[in-house]
Amino acid sequence: MYPRIRDLREDHDLNQTQIAKMLGMSQTGYSKYETGENDVPTAVLIKLSRFYNTSIDYLLGETDDPQPHRLFFEKK
Repeated sequence: MYPRIRDLREDHDLNQTQIAKMLGMSQTGYSKYETGENDVPTAVLIKLSRFYNTSIDYLLGETDDPQPHRLFFEKK
């Protein structure tokens, strides 16, 4: 997971400070997510998946498909 969030950030030409600001945290704190020193909290995973328009499964490395998964519920 950790390389994936770094790669997404770099693919969007962003630095750690920019992502940390979007998440409301310090650059140092965010850096620890990318290195795997700290686990990424669920709330941060949700924010990152929305920001990058991808699924949490992709961030976690559970799939190689970066497309977000959408569930559609039909009304009866």
